[in-house]
Amino acid sequence: MRPLSAIRSAFRGVLGDETGACTHIDQIRDVTPSSHGCEQCLALGDTWVHLRMCMACGMVGCCDSSKNTHAHRHAREHAPGHQIIRSMQPGEDWLWCFTDHVAVRPTRAARTRR
Repeated sequence: MRPLSAIRSAFRGVLGDETGACTHIDQIRDVTPSSHGCEQCLALGDTWVHLRMCMACGMVGCCDSSKNTHAHRHAREHAPGHQIIRSMQPGEDWLWCFTDHVAVRPTRAARTRR
């Protein structure tokens, strides 16, 4: 996982960009995934498509393509404090702010510093 400072730098990199700005950078914490699958789907005995992790608390939930959309539900239920998620998919290195609708992919330099 990338250091917290690199993650925050990636989000600051979009400020002033024509795609919009994220106003929730301060919510990004150095978190540990709460599980290896969607917590709520596992409890229900259900399945998911992709996994996302809340960058405020580490809760792992299923993506919006999954039928239960637990990651998005977590953001709604814990607004305004849990708006940024990170993809947990192998090979994916991006974050998303549900409120500001801003996706961030780190620069090549940030990826090589990991």
